[in-house]
Amino acid sequence: MNLSDFDFELPDEAIALRPASPRDSSRLLVVGKQSLKDLHVSDLPKLLKSGDLLVVNTSRVFPASLKGIRPARPEGGGGDVSVQVNLHKNISERNWRAFVKPAKRLRLGDGLHFSSQLKGTVTEKFDGGEIELQFNLNGDELMQAFGDVGQMPLPPYIARQRAVDEQDNEDYQTVYADKTGSVAAPTAGLHFTKYLLAKLEEKGVAIASVTLHVGAGTFLPVKTENVSQHVMHEEWYEVSEDVAKKINATKAAGGRVIAVGTTSLRALESASQGGRMTAKSGATDIFITPGYEFQVIDGLMTNFHLPKSTLFMLVCAMGGIRAMQGAYAHAIASGYKFYSYGDASLIWAN
Repeated sequence: MNLSDFDFELPDEAIALRPASPRDSSRLLVVGKQSLKDLHVSDLPKLLKSGDLLVVNTSRVFPASLKGIRPARPEGGGGDVSVQVNLHKNISERNWRAFVKPAKRLRLGDGLHFSSQLKGTVTEKFDGGEIELQFNLNGDELMQAFGDVGQMPLPPYIARQRAVDEQDNEDYQTVYADKTGSVAAPTAGLHFTKYLLAKLEEKGVAIASVTLHVGAGTFLPVKTENVSQHVMHEEWYEVSEDVAKKINATKAAGGRVIAVGTTSLRALESASQGGRMTAKSGATDIFITPGYEFQVIDGLMTNFHLPKSTLFMLVCAMGGIRAMQGAYAHAIASGYKFYSYGDASLIWAN
């Protein structure tokens, strides 16, 4: 497969800069084997059946976008430098990998000041504007400091067009967020309201929770024309024993398992083998492309993704390349909104 197989033209006006209100008023494109239906997320109770199981990712986003200062160096050669740091991977209690701008103004050993309480030291430099920072705090104190000085890490395609504001603190978090650790929202879950969840449970649709801490690697472009040569980023996930049993029981009873978001799907498929779920946790770099045989997933609810992205490749694995190219062309022509704050699709396995 070539990268060009997953390309399409997307007009700028299709990119959502704010979410729909209420959340479940977002549009929902249902992609069947040979059909498309234009509905809304609030229609989910009509689409799902008693005995079906929705699996959501309860990871909580933290304010991982930091603005700081690299103080002037003692040897001279310039004054203070303003830096923008986007944390994306936790390495240890004090250390984080991050993307930084301007990376060329930083050296190993440079100190960065984010507040009177929060400071970091550059301990590694990598290609692509990536560094490793060692902070002066750890544990709860460090997460509290991030909360005090950081901003919600909106994707670059939104942040380039408008500033992050207080409303994003609510909008960019699912209503069921629990375990803190994501530097990007599991965006399919942003469409759910507590009312919608209650209506689904009234219908007999069960809800199960997994955790996958979303990394900023989600937004990294694929740079190899041969898709198989792309190296996938790692993300930490956990599937509990209770959830594994619930999924196996659902499948045994003839119910369908629907992943809410590509992150939930990656967690479940990473912990499954031979069509059965097992309790598991750790790092996953699973890369799902067309030809992949899904173990436990019958459907996927997800937003509309970037062209040539690993996420669009994943939905093509679920629905088929030709079908998903057609579905996306329909969505663009019909005015669906794309990306993190955009509308949703429900894709049944082909």
